[in-house]
Amino acid sequence: MANRPVHFIWLLDCSYSMMGEKIGQLNYAIREAVPEMRSVANDNPAAQLLLRTLTFSTTAQWQHKDPVPVDDFVWQDVQVDGMTNLGEALHTVAAELRTPPMPQRALKPVLALVSDGVPTDDWKAGLKAIDETPWGRKAVRVAIAIGTDADRSVLQEFLGNPELQPLDANSPKQLAAAIRWASTAAVKAASQPVVGSAENKVTQPPYAPPVLDDDDDDVW
Repeated sequence: MANRPVHFIWLLDCSYSMMGEKIGQLNYAIREAVPEMRSVANDNPAAQLLLRTLTFSTTAQWQHKDPVPVDDFVWQDVQVDGMTNLGEALHTVAAELRTPPMPQRALKPVLALVSDGVPTDDWKAGLKAIDETPWGRKAVRVAIAIGTDADRSVLQEFLGNPELQPLDANSPKQLAAAIRWASTAAVKAASQPVVGSAENKVTQPPYAPPVLDDDDDDVW
């Protein structure tokens, strides 16, 4: 089977509400998840896992604009700054989900959205832009709600599937578990072929977020 790219894009809320322990735990959780992503990639030799990171606050900014092979990926800690312009971030990602720059022959991309607040711009227009791209419609989407102030209705609409729910991360332990799941299970789900009649017959694994236990005293 030919080696096909899986584009994995983190969309990370870096608004001021993430200041302090939340952003620290987010950086720690993703850094710790990278080796597990490499392990998943090694178990799927037909797929080439490529990572990118986009942060959004007052503006949307690529931390890794060019896709980086997971074996070469080095996590760079993100910092907080300003508002929660999710709509701009979604527009930015939508531009990357067109062909080109996406190849015609690829596996489903993974879009992993992490947020603790309420968007401060026109996020619906950004989501519409993603839904209008072929790769955006096919993407495996994951949403993680940090704390009780996160707008779960926005994250639910981002998922685009009423059978899926955002993951709730109400503590550092839950956030680490959610990041770990998004980094591995979602990649496995995306590593199923979408192009080619013979490969389309591969049975896809169940794709559903886990129930996260939480016995921490430290709750956001």
